Amino acid sequence: MDFLSFIHWNIDPEIFSIGPLSVRWYGLMFALSFILGYNIVEKMFKYEKENLKWLDSLLLYIVIGTILGARLGHVFFYGWEYYSQHPGEILMVWKGGLASHGGALGIFIALLIHSRIFTKKNVFWTIDRVVIPTALAAMFIRLGNLFNSEIYGIETSLPWGFIFERNGEPVAKHPTQLYEAAAYLLTFLVLRKCYWKTEMKSKTGMLTGIFFMMVFTARFFIEFIKEDQEAFEAGMMLNMGQWLSIPFVLLGLGLVLLAQYKYQLSNRK
Repeated sequence: MDFLSFIHWNIDPEIFSIGPLSVRWYGLMFALSFILGYNIVEKMFKYEKENLKWLDSLLLYIVIGTILGARLGHVFFYGWEYYSQHPGEILMVWKGGLASHGGALGIFIALLIHSRIFTKKNVFWTIDRVVIPTALAAMFIRLGNLFNSEIYGIETSLPWGFIFERNGEPVAKHPTQLYEAAAYLLTFLVLRKCYWKTEMKSKTGMLTGIFFMMVFTARFFIEFIKEDQEAFEAGMMLNMGQWLSIPFVLLGLGLVLLAQYKYQLSNRK
């Protein structure tokens, strides 16, 4: 394979800076995901004639849940050996280190609290709507990882392999950020169609279940060609990302089956 046929990737993760402040691609993608997510949920709330006053608090809870959950997930799932010795750095998000599994747990807890305080609805009613833009947000975040030249795959001879020059990589690696981004975009499109074109939104928990199964099944298989994020994963049969994905896939399957069962049961009455 001709070395020149690979994609040479050397994008600066910083877009521009003003004094000590800098705007980075990752931060831009993160912010864009929340802006688009807000608009998508707002459209659904208007369609269902729900209280639009819930939206601002919902966004706040999701932002806090995402950041805290993803950070603590990284700390406890991937970096506890380090952070147990440096507890003062646990909340230093700007130093890097976020875990999507922790983010998912953080969002669930945040929405559980929000549902009890504001909507007074089953928490899965809210999550069914939030997971649609969340899938799109996950896509943008993985694109942010690409701009950061991080979380990529093992060596590949495929012509779309990326040589991450900023990291000093001499060979092409799988652009697993793009593989995951594509999987999450597909998840978004499927969930969007399920919401607008089917009755699945009436089956509480169904869309959440589909989200978990699609996102974490993709994550599980892509991990096979992804470099280990931490040294302790080297000797594991499955890496940490895969072990953490299995419960989410099973939970998703359970939610789909339960939602369908409850829907059929209610229609018999």
